[in-house]
Amino acid sequence: MTAQANRKARLKSTKGWFMRDWRLYVMLILPVMYYLIFCYKPMLGLMIAFQKYNMFKGMWGSKFIGLENFRFVMSMPDFPVALKNTLLLNFMGLIAGFPVPIVLAIMLNELRSIGFKKVSQTLLYLPHFLSWIIIGGMVLQIFSPTSGIINATLLKWGWIDKSIPFLTDGIHWQITYTLVGVWQNMGWGTILYLSAITGINMELFEAARIDGANKLQQIWHVTLPGIRSTIVVLLILNVGQMMNISFDRPFIMGNPMVQKYCDVLSTFVYRAGITNSQFARATAIGLFQSVVGLILISCANFFTKRLGEEGIW
Repeated sequence: MTAQANRKARLKSTKGWFMRDWRLYVMLILPVMYYLIFCYKPMLGLMIAFQKYNMFKGMWGSKFIGLENFRFVMSMPDFPVALKNTLLLNFMGLIAGFPVPIVLAIMLNELRSIGFKKVSQTLLYLPHFLSWIIIGGMVLQIFSPTSGIINATLLKWGWIDKSIPFLTDGIHWQITYTLVGVWQNMGWGTILYLSAITGINMELFEAARIDGANKLQQIWHVTLPGIRSTIVVLLILNVGQMMNISFDRPFIMGNPMVQKYCDVLSTFVYRAGITNSQFARATAIGLFQSVVGLILISCANFFTKRLGEEGIW
């Protein structure tokens, strides 16, 4: 009788919550449908990674071949090169690009001129909204070995004897690729850290000033600890994206002279899978990236919790 009474009480409580917040549940229907249709339903397509896929027979009529697509792709001579370049470029981008938005957010937060602060924020955010086609054209005009602004200026002033191969030498190309990516993304990351900084209790800064802390000491002992949780979460997410790399950026900035350095998993999938209509092999590579990314983000979250920080789950 007691169990039945408890069940009725829970049912009544649940009904009360629903009746009270039914408008919120109705608003939730559209985003739930969006994720079900466009995010979860396409996951069924992962089946073709384990099939000898035939577009005329469809996913349900194609022959199941197990891990054969994975073995074939990983035995291709270009796969280790693409995997190494993906990890290296993402690691360089993480090391060079992760601290920059934090520093910029702190610097913007310390500005006292509202007008100058707004102009600076706009200029920093603008590159994020530019297409990589446009950025690629800008990179060619600035870093081209023959007609680029930098090489032409340095040669004219006599500071260098020969052009710097920003886009034609492997190491120079990787550094250029990384710095351009940092420039393009730093403004967007700054938004997140500025939001976190505005959430810090201002009384902490007042107390630090009363105790005689200068500006650098306030940043070190108040600002950075106040946004530490945001830094940790974004670091975990960035580590989880080490296996994923956009297609347009290396495809546009790359060229045949640096093929061994600019060929990444996304361009490898395009060349070895999509252009040759080998959709099953392309799906196998995508699934491999997702699984490794899940392992990386889980490991980063685990070690973060072991260090006493809050993870993402």
